[in-house]
Amino acid sequence: MLSTYRRKKRSRIPHSAFELSLLLDLPLIRSLLHRPNPRHLTDRPLVVPFAGNYAGICSHLSEAAEMSTKGNWSPPAVSGRLFTLGLVASWYSSNIGVLLLNKYLLSNYGFKYPIFLTMCHMTACSLLSYVAIAWMRVVPMQAVRSRLQFAKIVALSLVFCGSVVSGNVSLKYLPVSFNQAVGATTPFFTAVFAYIMTVKREAWITYVTLIPVVAGVIIASGGEPSFHLFGFIMCIGATAARALKSVLQGILLSSEGEKLNSMNLLLYMAPIAVVLLLPATLVMEQNVVGITLALAREDIKIIWYLLFNSALAYFVNLTNFLVTKHTSALTLQVLGNAKGAVAVVVSILIFKNPVTVTGMFGYTITVIGVILYSEAKKRNK
Repeated sequence: MLSTYRRKKRSRIPHSAFELSLLLDLPLIRSLLHRPNPRHLTDRPLVVPFAGNYAGICSHLSEAAEMSTKGNWSPPAVSGRLFTLGLVASWYSSNIGVLLLNKYLLSNYGFKYPIFLTMCHMTACSLLSYVAIAWMRVVPMQAVRSRLQFAKIVALSLVFCGSVVSGNVSLKYLPVSFNQAVGATTPFFTAVFAYIMTVKREAWITYVTLIPVVAGVIIASGGEPSFHLFGFIMCIGATAARALKSVLQGILLSSEGEKLNSMNLLLYMAPIAVVLLLPATLVMEQNVVGITLALAREDIKIIWYLLFNSALAYFVNLTNFLVTKHTSALTLQVLGNAKGAVAVVVSILIFKNPVTVTGMFGYTITVIGVILYSEAKKRNK
């Protein structure tokens, strides 16, 4: 049997490090089969321990090698790529889905309560974050270690609420395509807040790349048929608040003992956001619960819309965390820039909102500016 195995092995190249070790140390294999005591291995080369029959192992190795040459066996890298593609598809679907459903509810369906809608989102994020972290162990739970750290999280939650509510209000008045064009100016506000709050200066070329970012939005605004001043102001406010949260998070939670990953930060911010949004809902959107129940009696689909939309809002955060974890920073930037363009195209196809060449030209300039800004930041690091 051993001589047959040697002859077969001479006719081809070994297909793994383990198989090569078998070929190079056949006497050791015999000793392993007949002497299980490991003390005689001290002066021998290290071989991965195994159990079972030597001939059987050789047979399995030969079959695996033949399968790999015939294409019947797929390496783990393929399944890893498929997993990453699935994550990216889920990230795109959840991001674009929640944006379009928000627009449909607040504008087309007639559910004109953006603060209550945001509170539903935060409630779902609170519950699903706890399930994912405490029960499913998606990530280890990180504890809040001090009152000061908790106060910092409350401040971030306040800015976060302002960003989400302002964004939802803007969707009542602006088409998704223009909303995304304005939202693409986030790097401009991030650079401004970083300079004001940290006195951190970027290279001059980085600031130059922000010119097309702003110029593109100005051009798009002039060519937007559905332009609404209040909606535009709320969209600018949402974009600025999103940038402010990013800068604040880097400042407030910068020490090693206070750093939280995005999933744990959402776990703590979401319930605080619910507490902050509840009085705002009761004061600014009076009797919204009664109105929603009355709508549900006429059309039960509104309940399913709200439940699905709220769950989708959580999956935006979950998939964003997973995509960040499983891809590089450069890949994430490219995917983020492309996501806005995909959202614009899909929204135009669904809602049939009018667009102009001037508006699309302005949005294109903004996207190019964002890409140049990302490239300049990367080169200066």
